[in-house]
Amino acid sequence: MSTPSVVAAPAASRPMPWLIILAGSLIAVLTFGPRSAMGFFQLPMLQDTGWDRTTFGLAMALQNLAWGVSQPFFGAIADKFGTWRVLLVSGLVYALGLFLMSLGTSPLWLHVGGGVLVGLGVGAGSFGILLSAFARNVTPDQRSMAFGICTAAGSAGMFLFAPLSQGLISAYGWSDSLVYLGVLMLIVPLLGIPLRGNSSSGITAASEYKQTIGEALREALGHRSYVLLVAGFFVCGYQVAFITAHFPAYLGDIGIDARYAVIALALIGFFNIIGSLAAGFIGQRYSKPYFLAYIYLARSVAVAAFILLPKSPASVIVFAIVMGLLWLSTVPPTNGLVAIMFGTKHLGLLGGIVFFSHQVGSFLGVWMGGYLYDHFGTYDPVWWLGAALGIFAAIVHWPIEERGVARPAAA
Repeated sequence: MSTPSVVAAPAASRPMPWLIILAGSLIAVLTFGPRSAMGFFQLPMLQDTGWDRTTFGLAMALQNLAWGVSQPFFGAIADKFGTWRVLLVSGLVYALGLFLMSLGTSPLWLHVGGGVLVGLGVGAGSFGILLSAFARNVTPDQRSMAFGICTAAGSAGMFLFAPLSQGLISAYGWSDSLVYLGVLMLIVPLLGIPLRGNSSSGITAASEYKQTIGEALREALGHRSYVLLVAGFFVCGYQVAFITAHFPAYLGDIGIDARYAVIALALIGFFNIIGSLAAGFIGQRYSKPYFLAYIYLARSVAVAAFILLPKSPASVIVFAIVMGLLWLSTVPPTNGLVAIMFGTKHLGLLGGIVFFSHQVGSFLGVWMGGYLYDHFGTYDPVWWLGAALGIFAAIVHWPIEERGVARPAAA
């Protein structure tokens, strides 16, 4: 009993590792920014190329699927070989993907570049990788707030890159704008240097339960609360990815001036910052499963109200503010629950599996948005399905238990 108390005492008074948090947060700004602004490229690209929305929607769906499929693998690589190596891959692959997307000569380059490669770049540099590095270097009491800060930074990327992308498109066209954004991605490996280290480094390494990857997977997939968490996070991906990819086009369809699409996504990004920081604070003090259930219910109410009430610039702004507060507020409590259940040893892998579910939902939200629009001439079926799924997510989060898995060694 004496050993844990000796380890825990200095950890409890340890200051926040601000260099790691700042570097990781700046990476989140860069990796989340361009992908959240993809919707602004849809209409000018399709106008120049003559492709339909299903073609663009498929590319964005592939992007989300590549992100999700790659996340557990990149997480496992970061756990074993170090976070910086994965972030190096992120910057290079992300930049290459945006460059290939800028060519615009064939749907193939759109699907490979803007779809698969950008998705892999995001997967190697997104929250699953960054929050695992944070978790190894902060105390459990600091974890939820550190997660909230990083998530808020990703939100800031959305806030900054919405007007930046639209401004670049207006000044230089969509093709050159993608090249400029690709150059920015080359900064990611430099910012990743303070995050070097793997699951054997950091302040939590000595107290971690020793497991192989296979043992960790069997334990997690046999844990009821983890399976429910995976199922619920699918809904988050469906809801936010559809809005990110199709909201600008939707507003154009209903006769709202194009500038309100920029304003709306910027507002989502700005209030996302507030929502993410608040989620880090609330998740540290109150039940994370109940908090997540309320978030999903609130999203369903917001979507239903937006669809049913008369559309106007004012209603768009109000909807953007509400959704911004709820946008990524799911990320700190979701990742926090994974860390509580299983520790940080395989957090990159296990958090990556949760994110894979998120990205399967993203794939369906983005692809169905384009497919159903081309067949029915309206986005309404996709909106209503998202509202129904929010109720489903609230139901599956309610019984999740916020505690560590029972292990023989601990007993």
